[in-house]
Amino acid sequence: MASTVGVIFSSTNDENVPELTKVRSKGSIPYGGRYRLVDFALSCMVNSGITTVGMITKNNYQSLMDHLGSGKEWDLARKEGGLILLPPYSDETEMLYRNRLEGLKGSSAFLRKCKEDFVVVADSDAVYKIDYSKVIEQHAKTNADLTLVYHEHECGEVNSYMMFETDKNEKIVSVDVNQPSSGVRKHYINVFVARTSYLLNLIQTAIARGYSSFSGDIVMPAAKSGNIYGYKYEGYYQNIDSLSSYFKANMDLLDKDIRSQLFGDRDIYTKVNDAPPAKFAESAKVVNSLIHDGCLIEGTVENCILFRGVKVGKGTTLKNCIIMSENFIGDDCNLSYVVSDKDVSVSNGTTLAGCKQKPYFINKGTQI
Repeated sequence: MASTVGVIFSSTNDENVPELTKVRSKGSIPYGGRYRLVDFALSCMVNSGITTVGMITKNNYQSLMDHLGSGKEWDLARKEGGLILLPPYSDETEMLYRNRLEGLKGSSAFLRKCKEDFVVVADSDAVYKIDYSKVIEQHAKTNADLTLVYHEHECGEVNSYMMFETDKNEKIVSVDVNQPSSGVRKHYINVFVARTSYLLNLIQTAIARGYSSFSGDIVMPAAKSGNIYGYKYEGYYQNIDSLSSYFKANMDLLDKDIRSQLFGDRDIYTKVNDAPPAKFAESAKVVNSLIHDGCLIEGTVENCILFRGVKVGKGTTLKNCIIMSENFIGDDCNLSYVVSDKDVSVSNGTTLAGCKQKPYFINKGTQI
């Protein structure tokens, strides 16, 4: 894997989760009490031996920069290679990139300087843990132009995924984009592998011909005449494409088997913030929840995920809630199916309730 470079998009389809991306990029959305979404793609690359990673930025990336810093938590603070933040502009203009192809074109200068043979391109919009070295191994073995990673799962009500079919050798033979579908399908998870030289040629050709869609203008025609393959990822996967999917991805961590899949054999690295241990008063009652450093619990917490520094007052009950950092929940409150962003204050005696399909969301810095 010393011959592989990584590229990560920190902002893709931010508009799908507007509640969480008003003040941050999608990659910096908090998850699981202490992580950010970008940690998964980045940690998978590091665990796969990739030591040069370009991070393509776009909007609201201040929190992303604060989180990533020099990259030392991922062992990417290096004199050569390491973590490199890439600007959200193309080579010729000062306009933000509008699509994936323009974003890749903006990274062309970075890729041309890289000596690595292969490139792994991934989004930071999902929770998963994959060994990219196995994808590279298959890619080299099949001598593919592109290898697209997919996950098989049930189609949802809104099918914004790119889905495809493969033959017995995993060669992609047909592609569907934004088409109604049902049953278990092969969903592209926004991770692909290519030779670096091939990707550079592909970018230049696509821009010259005015292409704007990676799936519609590149993958679909290539499936008919090209040499592209799929790689099946069989572990846990949850794409964050709505507030309800974000809620589900967090609640899944309360399942011991899913926690083991994500955090068992190889670490998921993140920025470390030192804080004192959580404190539980005699009146506290906690059931099946993840409580992180710096929390003070005086009430009842059930099936919840609490980030750092959350205060839960006396007589308060939280059920099925995701409470981000530095929230203050007063006394005698009742919160159910609530997602609360950072730095929120909830006054004594407040009752708030959502549902599994549509959690009640509280914006960052709100006082209720």
